[in-house]
Amino acid sequence: MGRDLTALFDPRSVAVVGASDDPAKYGHAVAAQALRAPDRRPVHLVNRRGGTVLGRTAATSLTAVGEPVELVVISVPGAGFEAAVDEALACGAKAIVAITAGFAEAGPAGLARQRAVAARVRAAGAVLVGPNCLGIADNTTELYLASDRFAPGGVALLSQSGNLALELQLRGEPHGLGFSRFVSLGNQADVTLVDLVEDCSRHEATSAIAVYAEDFGDGRAFAAAAAAAGKPVVLLTAGRGTASARSARSHTGALTTSADVVAAACRDAGVELVRTPREMTVVLAGLTGLNGPTGPARPARPDAGVGTRGRRTAVFTDGGGHGAVAADAAEDAGLEVPELGGPTQDRLRTVLWEQSSVANPVDLAGMGEQRPLSYADTVGALLDADEVDAVLMTGYFGGYAASEGGLGGGPAGGSVLAEGEARAAKEIVAHLASAAPKPLVVQSMYPGSPSCRVLAEAGVPVFAATEDAARALAAMTGLRSPGDATGVPPLPSPAPPLSDPGYHGVRALLDAAGVPFPAAREITDEAGLLAAAAEFDGPYVLKALHLLHKSDAGGVALRLADRDALLTAYREMYARLGAPAYSVEAMADLTDGIELIVGVNQDPRFGPIALVGLGGVLTESLRDVAFALAPVPARRAEALLRGLRSAALLDGVRGRPAVDVAAAAAVVERITTVAAAHPEIAELEVNPLLVRPDGALALDARAVLR
Repeated sequence: MGRDLTALFDPRSVAVVGASDDPAKYGHAVAAQALRAPDRRPVHLVNRRGGTVLGRTAATSLTAVGEPVELVVISVPGAGFEAAVDEALACGAKAIVAITAGFAEAGPAGLARQRAVAARVRAAGAVLVGPNCLGIADNTTELYLASDRFAPGGVALLSQSGNLALELQLRGEPHGLGFSRFVSLGNQADVTLVDLVEDCSRHEATSAIAVYAEDFGDGRAFAAAAAAAGKPVVLLTAGRGTASARSARSHTGALTTSADVVAAACRDAGVELVRTPREMTVVLAGLTGLNGPTGPARPARPDAGVGTRGRRTAVFTDGGGHGAVAADAAEDAGLEVPELGGPTQDRLRTVLWEQSSVANPVDLAGMGEQRPLSYADTVGALLDADEVDAVLMTGYFGGYAASEGGLGGGPAGGSVLAEGEARAAKEIVAHLASAAPKPLVVQSMYPGSPSCRVLAEAGVPVFAATEDAARALAAMTGLRSPGDATGVPPLPSPAPPLSDPGYHGVRALLDAAGVPFPAAREITDEAGLLAAAAEFDGPYVLKALHLLHKSDAGGVALRLADRDALLTAYREMYARLGAPAYSVEAMADLTDGIELIVGVNQDPRFGPIALVGLGGVLTESLRDVAFALAPVPARRAEALLRGLRSAALLDGVRGRPAVDVAAAAAVVERITTVAAAHPEIAELEVNPLLVRPDGALALDARAVLR
């Protein structure tokens, strides 16, 4: 059920310690906000000097208040913070919001202080937000303990940046976006992002959760909480593009960046990952609109939840240029803009005139100026078409009413057209209310016009920018590729630590899990080499062991036809490299095979991250790879493989037969499960994994311990 945060969001009483009349102090801003709802609950202001604050008598201490206080905001200098916490707990506080800074963000000494305070709070059965936070607010309970106001609405905003939260508030206003809650995360010494996501998922007044986070804490737990939230989670994070701060010793480690890890976690958890505050606003506007997945206006059909709507998009325009640009933007956002079928085109021809285009994009070709209701007729026909999952209307709509209202644009004396456009907007809204729910997004040159406001006030997202409309629509359709949004896979129970991280030790570990390898023997001299060769027939492979990248160092010899060739290769390689040990292996049949790479990297925040892609010696050059949280079930692994840029190779090209993708996916599941059960392995890699028409075979393996 998660932690009980009732005392944090709906306390029976509140006190602000450090309340001040000085506008330059944060205690002044928080106290002023707290007093906005004095009749909802008792609000006590505490200032060690006493006197009055904001016209109210201030207590000199919490003890002097004379009654228990359930939630205490602490905004005092760092030297007095611990004493203030202890007094709050002694006075019965069940929740503390710590504004005071100078703890974990200040270095090891501050971190030690922070941990000690958090331990005292937990021991007392209380909860702590912060320290180093900017407060909280809950519009549903009239709890205002942040320096700024947040317009009421359905979005819970959890942010590590106060200024970004304010920007989202400003950007959301034109779209009617409001907030159920705001929490400044601070240092997450006690109450974490995971705790808050879990609580907001249970909060009935919250329809979507917006997160700005630089420190996920337990990233895998965050992904699991988001996947289980039952409502959209939108994430904006920083530092996604830098490589992890470790020395990568495998292709997997070298290819895995923080951006890949976060994107994989979001994809698996069904989180909408955005790059900027503007994009976050756009996505939230779509997700919380009337016809978005969280829209309250109509009961949704059973398959209409997030992640289940289709991508087939009809682009509808009143000008060819807008239609072409919108079609490109839709496809860039991952939507499909297919040509409409004959029956749908025939239906459109009954409501449009001869010169209109009905293929997709659908273009009025000037009919809007002759009959503004053609906008509503066309939108209705498209929404009713079984082959259409979503509609993007783009162009001039709104311009006739804008001209009538003095906003510029539109033909002179367009009052009749303005009236017709307004009627069209109302008919579109009426059709949305009565039809099977499908997303509709509008891009308009005049988004603030009366006609567009009719749509927006009814919950239809309206944007000025085409790319914003396309991005919102992608979010509203719950855009997921096959096999995506699979949830966060549970980690297997830890296995006994790997004792031999050498090549043959890793092979033995994977072999025990069912990963197939060619026959192989480790040797250290010529006698051992000849004995190994006698155990299985050639051709042979010879590998020098204990080298980082054997192929790059010339430590691999292939297609050695017989024992004499094997012995010659060994003598030459030993003279050149002097490696202490070698592996003699049966040469695999490479005919019609494709080389893949399968790796797992231990991320400090999200745990084991799997990589699959095109393998061999060109892995890092081609960079055709995909990522997912490990372990990866076979069904998910197959979807990742078929999502590669080079996926066509798997099905056979230029006369080559298709390879056994299902066998490769099964091996991916085994490798990633082994890695997930061995947290002591920082990097585990099979490269190449040879996939042929008749199965899959691991040809090399490497492990790097933490």
